[in-house]
Amino acid sequence: MDKLLFGVAYYDEYMPYERLDKDVAMMKEAGINVVRIAESTWSTVEPQDGTFDFSHIDRVLNAMHKAGIYVIVGTPTYAVPTWLVRMYPDVLATTPQGQNRYGPRQNMDIVNTHFRFHAERVIRKIMEHVKDHPAIIGYQVDNETKHYNTTGANVQKLFVDYMKEKYKSLDVVNKTYGLDYWSNRINSWEDFPSTVGTINASLSSEFATFQRKMVTDYLAWQAAIVNEYKRPGQFVTQNFDFEWRGYSYGIQPDVDHFAAAKALDIAGVDIYHPTQSQLSGTEISFGGDVARSMKVDASNRGKNYLVLETEAQGFPQWVPYPGQLRLQAFSHLASGASMLEYWHWHSIHNSAETYWKGLLSHDFEPNPTYEEAKTIGKDFARLSPNLVNLKRTNSVAMLFSNQALTGFNAFSFGWGAREKYNDVLRPMYDALYHMNIGVDFVDPSSTNLENYKLLIVPALYAASDALLQRLNQFVKNGGHIVYTFKSGFSDENVKVRTTPQPGIIGEACGITYSQFTIPQQVSLKNDPYQVGKDNNVVKTWMELITPTTAKVLAYYDHPVWGKYAAVTENTFGKGMATYIGFMTSDAVLRKILEDASRKAKVWGPDQQITFPLITKSGVNQQGKTIHYYFNYSAASGTVTYPYKDGKELLTNESIANDKPIKLDAWGVKIVEEN
Repeated sequence: MDKLLFGVAYYDEYMPYERLDKDVAMMKEAGINVVRIAESTWSTVEPQDGTFDFSHIDRVLNAMHKAGIYVIVGTPTYAVPTWLVRMYPDVLATTPQGQNRYGPRQNMDIVNTHFRFHAERVIRKIMEHVKDHPAIIGYQVDNETKHYNTTGANVQKLFVDYMKEKYKSLDVVNKTYGLDYWSNRINSWEDFPSTVGTINASLSSEFATFQRKMVTDYLAWQAAIVNEYKRPGQFVTQNFDFEWRGYSYGIQPDVDHFAAAKALDIAGVDIYHPTQSQLSGTEISFGGDVARSMKVDASNRGKNYLVLETEAQGFPQWVPYPGQLRLQAFSHLASGASMLEYWHWHSIHNSAETYWKGLLSHDFEPNPTYEEAKTIGKDFARLSPNLVNLKRTNSVAMLFSNQALTGFNAFSFGWGAREKYNDVLRPMYDALYHMNIGVDFVDPSSTNLENYKLLIVPALYAASDALLQRLNQFVKNGGHIVYTFKSGFSDENVKVRTTPQPGIIGEACGITYSQFTIPQQVSLKNDPYQVGKDNNVVKTWMELITPTTAKVLAYYDHPVWGKYAAVTENTFGKGMATYIGFMTSDAVLRKILEDASRKAKVWGPDQQITFPLITKSGVNQQGKTIHYYFNYSAASGTVTYPYKDGKELLTNESIANDKPIKLDAWGVKIVEEN
C-alpha cells in the first residue's frame, strides 16, 4: 500500500432509488477512497442458471473510477441463489441438526460438487468481465468463510479418505484414539462412522482439524482462480472473523487463520466491538494483532493488514459517542492496519440486517457519525505518508493453538466447569493490553517463536511432544514462558499423557501433579498478590501442584488443599517458566503477568501508563518512530511523554521529552519522533 485506504462496503443492488452519483459525491466529501462491492449478490449477477447481468458492477466501477475511488471486488459465493438450490438441493449443507433451509447466508456445503462447479463459473465470469477495469485494486475471496459444520455423506467420504491418507491403517487409528472404549473400535473402512455422534474427543478433534482444512483448501481454490486473472499490483485477500459473542471475541474455532492466509497476498479481517461506555479498544487491538500475525515478512515481523469490515453505527446500542469514531479509526492504524472499511455505506431498509446501521442512516442524510467520518478521511489523506505501513516489533507473543482449542472445548475442563478456551486466552490478552504490552500471535506452525523474550501460553491442552520440547528449549535458551492450567495435558491427538502432569513441560516448570479438582470456597494463602478478598479467589478449576525444583509464588488457602502450590516459577537453563494452576481473577492474572514481564525485561516506559490510557508504537516508512496515545474514557487524562522530542501530527504541536500530553475524553494523539 502506498497510502492509507478509508472506505465502505457499497451495494448499488440494495438501493431503494437511484442515487449512485449522490453517494459518490458524499463519499468524496468524506474522504472515502475505496469501496468493496459484489460479495453479497450472486443472485443479481446470475439471476438464472448461466444468465449473467453485470450492470450493477459496471455502474459502480465506472462511477468510482471517474471519482478516483478504488474498488475491491468480492466473489459472491457465500450466499447462494434460489435457482441453484432448486436445481441441486444438496448444495445446502447437512449439519448435525439436519439439512439447512434456504434463506440465510453461509448455508451451503463448501465441498459440494454442484456448488463448486457453479461457484467457479460465476467467479470466472465476473473476473473475465472486470479484470481489465482500472478502478480495481484487489479482490476478496468469499466472505467470513467457515465450514458451517457441514457433515453430510460427501463430507464423511472425504474425511475417511483423509484418514486413510494420514494413518494408512485402522489399527493405528484405533490405538492412537483409544477406540476400544465403549466398543468404538473401527474394524473396516466401510464401517467408519460419522463423527456427529462420537464420544471420542480424539476423533472429534481430528474431524475439526479436517473441517478447518476444508476452509483452507476452499479459500486456496478460490484464490487460485482469481490469481489467473488479476493484474500485477492487485491483491487477493479474505475477511477473516473471530469467535462471535455478540462482538468479535476470540480465536475463531472453525478456521485455521495462519494456514488459510498462506494463499492470500494480504490478510484481511472483520472487527466488531461494543462502543459508548463499553468502548475499550480491546477487540480492535486483539483482532489487529491476530491479523498482523497471520503473515510474517522476511524479518519475522507481522505484515500490515486490511480491516475490511468494522462498524460505523452498527447495532442500536453501538451508535458511537462524539469522538469515538476517530478514536476507533486511529486505533486500527496503531495495530498495523493499512485500510479501514466500514460495513457498510448505508443502512438497509428490509431483511435481516435492517437494524444494523451503516455510515448513513435509513434517510441517507448526513448525520453526526458521517460528519465525524469526514474528519477521519481528511486526516488519513493528510497523514498517510506518516502513518501508512507502520511496522511494529514486539517482544511478547501469545501462543494459540486450534488443536488445543478443540481439545480443551471438548471437555470444558471436565464435568462441572463451563469455561472454554477463549475464556482463558482473552483475559490474558486483555491484561497485557491494559498494561500496554505489545503482543504478536504465534501458533505451533510458527518458525519465529525464538524471536521473543516472553511467550504467553494459555491452556495448551493438546500439543505434540516436539512442540513441548521446543518450548522447553526456548526456556533453556533464555526465554520466559507463562503457562496456564491444562497445558501439556494431552498429545496432539487429544490422548492424555501417561506421565505425571504437566507432561514434558514439567521439566522446565519444575512441577508435577496427578490430581485436580473444582474449587469450593478456595482462595490464595495470605493474599500474595495483595488484590483483596473479592479478587483473591480460585475459580472453576485447580490443579494440586507439587514443586520439584520450582519456587512457589502462591499456595491454596484450604484446610485440605493448602499444602499444594497454585502458582510456581522455575529457573530452567538461562530462562524461566511460570505456571498458573487455576482459573484466576483478572486482578491476580494481571499481577502474575506483570511480574513475568518485569523478569523477562519487557517492562519499560510505556508500562507507566495503564488502561484506560493506551499507547502503541511502531516505525513508519520514513524510518521514524510513531507513538499513538489513546484515551478510552469519558474523562480527560494525561500522560508524560518519555521519548525523543517530536511533533503531534494531528495538531502540529511540538512535543518535548518528559512533558505532559493531555488527552481529551475519547481522545487520540499521535507523536512522530524528530
